[in-house]
Amino acid sequence: MRLTKTAFVVAVFLLASILCAAQAPATAATSQTTGSASPTLAANAAAAPVIPSVSSILQPSLDTVRQTLAGVKVERWKRGSVRDEASADINSIAQDMQTHIGPLLKDADAAPGTLSKTLPVSRHLDALYDVLLRVVEAARMAAPDDQANALRQALATLNTARLALDDSMEAAAGSQEKQLVDLRVTVQRQASFKCPAPPPAPACPAPAKKPVKQKPKPPANTIPGTTPQKPATTPANGTTPKAGP
Repeated sequence: MRLTKTAFVVAVFLLASILCAAQAPATAATSQTTGSASPTLAANAAAAPVIPSVSSILQPSLDTVRQTLAGVKVERWKRGSVRDEASADINSIAQDMQTHIGPLLKDADAAPGTLSKTLPVSRHLDALYDVLLRVVEAARMAAPDDQANALRQALATLNTARLALDDSMEAAAGSQEKQLVDLRVTVQRQASFKCPAPPPAPACPAPAKKPVKQKPKPPANTIPGTTPQKPATTPANGTTPKAGP
């Protein structure tokens, strides 16, 4: 059942990556055309569930495991190979929590809801749970009752946190899947929309013609090639001016 759940989350994450890569150019082009974000996408972003951080889910149980292992007195267990193997497992868990768990939690908290950062934490937590389960089984046979009960309680706390992390991953995967479906529907709807043809541009007015100046016509009694003479004027007294000597 654990393997099936992890495989489902991985499949959803791969599907999300493929669809986002395929539809990102279309969404960008549509946004440039319309000049505003789609109301459907904005509503989906507002309705997306709040994903808690990985540390808020796991840190209390991890602290319980760390404190329980620190209080285990292996020298009080029954001697034998069971005690030796349990002691090695306890040291391995303590070293792993100090070396690997911290950086994984930090990376997952930096990108809440990102499955590529949460899946390594989940796989590492499953391995840690398996080793702690071996310690609990060994304590049941060789440890005092108080230590065995404390280890069982720590194991149950860790298992509860592990299941809560799986539920958080499934919620994040379901939210991303819903957003991808809505995004695909929105892109298809906007791709089928045809913009109306723009109106024709107004015709430019023809330039006004400049009036052509016409040359004055010569008098009818003028011989071509000669300069027309001005007619003689008559004085106001009615006499004709005399010609010079």
